[in-house]
Amino acid sequence: MKTPRLLALGDSAWTLEFGSAIDPAINARVMGLADRVAQARDSEPLLATITDVVPTFRSLTVHYGPLEADALALGERLLALAQEGQLQMKQGRLWHLPVCFDADFAPDLPRLADARGLSPDEVIQHLIAATFHVYMLGFQPGFPYMGGVPPELHMPRLPAPRQKVPAQSLAVAGEMCAVYPWDSPGGWNLIGRTPVVLFDLRHADQPAMLAAGDDVRWYAVDRKAHDALTTGIAQGLSRETFLKAPGA
Repeated sequence: MKTPRLLALGDSAWTLEFGSAIDPAINARVMGLADRVAQARDSEPLLATITDVVPTFRSLTVHYGPLEADALALGERLLALAQEGQLQMKQGRLWHLPVCFDADFAPDLPRLADARGLSPDEVIQHLIAATFHVYMLGFQPGFPYMGGVPPELHMPRLPAPRQKVPAQSLAVAGEMCAVYPWDSPGGWNLIGRTPVVLFDLRHADQPAMLAAGDDVRWYAVDRKAHDALTTGIAQGLSRETFLKAPGA
């Protein structure tokens, strides 16, 4: 395994870098370190100055209070934790999320199907048979970068991005899957829409519904069910409705 690198990110954060590729084994080291840091914050005064921990595909950034922390000692401790090389971590949550594939929600579905020599229904079946792993959040608040797109569905980004992608659009690009939590520009292939709101300030403790380390499985719903769920979520339907026990 590659030796982790310790990189200063300004005067209030350290980044621990484990590699240079999107790879499950590298990401497992990232998430393992995130877990070890979380555990150590409760018992080590040196780590109590940490204010946030941000995992990515291949690195972990640890933010700290620069006026309270011994920055050099903290960096050395983080590097020591990173070099333990443990891959074991707590299991993330498993979400079963609905998605509607109606034509106006999925403008790129026919083109993807044609390019891959499949029918739209076959694309949908490949999608809902897969399990997607949330590697990181980025681009905009709550935007999940999820690996696990079956090879049969790999498609490049659009040649030119759309100026506006509707919020909650399900999209794929290459081996990655994502949901746009907000109306925004975007260049991924739009193949459906979920009624589930992935970033909601009513949940002050965790506005972003998904977190790095979670897994997602999709199930298809028709337009009537999509609209009913949209109404229910607006009226306070619990996020836990979509949580499933591991192995379910």
